[in-house]
Amino acid sequence: MNIGTLIRRCRKERKLTLKTVAEKASISEGFLSQVENAVNSPSVDTLIRICNAIGVNAGDLISQVSKQEKIILIRKADWDDIDLSHTGFVTRRFFPPENRTVIDSSILVIDPGKSIPVRKNIKNGQEVLCVLKGSVELMSSDETVVLVEGDSVHYWSNPDSQKITNTSKNTSFVLWVGTL
Repeated sequence: MNIGTLIRRCRKERKLTLKTVAEKASISEGFLSQVENAVNSPSVDTLIRICNAIGVNAGDLISQVSKQEKIILIRKADWDDIDLSHTGFVTRRFFPPENRTVIDSSILVIDPGKSIPVRKNIKNGQEVLCVLKGSVELMSSDETVVLVEGDSVHYWSNPDSQKITNTSKNTSFVLWVGTL
């Protein structure tokens, strides 16, 4: 998570527009957008003005950024601790959404015969699957690839026609990584 992500989250929690905050902070709306998207960094003075416009303490935001987890570990022993819902699958993400800027990743846990729906609104995204246990079938457009334990595949996302299905008789565990 970066300071811009926290600023955006606080702004949206307070239902403030970019325009409103930018005007109160005496900066351009474009600059504020760049800060929120980690394209540009504000000076300390500007950060304080932005935070005051939103109604948050700049020091608290900086403290949150410095205390964030830098490494998330999911041990194999943790796999048994997963409660599968009625959908028959669960994703154990490494980082929360606000900490994901370039890639997303998770351990997919899929019951036999169940499928994971494709990510929506992804354009020109790439994905990687690595089967840790069990087997899955990747269907993308007209192509189907069967992957067994130890197999990996790197492919272009296809939101219109893509599905990952557990084809084994046991729960499958898959490492998934995708660009945002």
